[in-house]
Amino acid sequence: MSLPLSALRQGQGTFVKAQDRAALEGPLAKAMKDQDASLQDLLEVRMGLECNAAALASKRADTSDLKAMTRSIEEMMAEIKSGRMGTEADTAFHMAIAYAGKNSLHILIMRNFYDYLFLGIKENLASLYETPENIEIILKQHKAIFDAIKGRDPEAAYAAMHEHISYVMDHFRRQAE
Repeated sequence: MSLPLSALRQGQGTFVKAQDRAALEGPLAKAMKDQDASLQDLLEVRMGLECNAAALASKRADTSDLKAMTRSIEEMMAEIKSGRMGTEADTAFHMAIAYAGKNSLHILIMRNFYDYLFLGIKENLASLYETPENIEIILKQHKAIFDAIKGRDPEAAYAAMHEHISYVMDHFRRQAE
């Protein structure tokens, strides 16, 4: 059985690809399962990966990277206006940041991490995007991250991503209570 996953092709936007469940048995997925990783564990790892990715992107992003990020934000807004959740464009935005960091190992880890994260917590993510206020806040946060990257400010990019991931973590903490 194949499951749809979003993918970012550098400079080309968001595409949907089919991936077998067997891919969820890759080394990273296996390690997370073996460790019985909780949602909180995954989000803490995401915090480290993505804050560093944003700081690197602010130093290394080129024009095509900035265009990919802009396109992802625009796609997310369009998806939301059409009544969809915008999760694919959201993922594309975060992957565009990873690509902009120009670190092939970081990109590989982020790809595998996102495949596992979004398949593993798809139902939980839906709760985040069901509330229009959350979507507006997430869009505002994405724009702040993008502005810091475009402004070549690693500290601001790191801080903006930290605020964004913290918001997501807080949402899931509140949901669990």
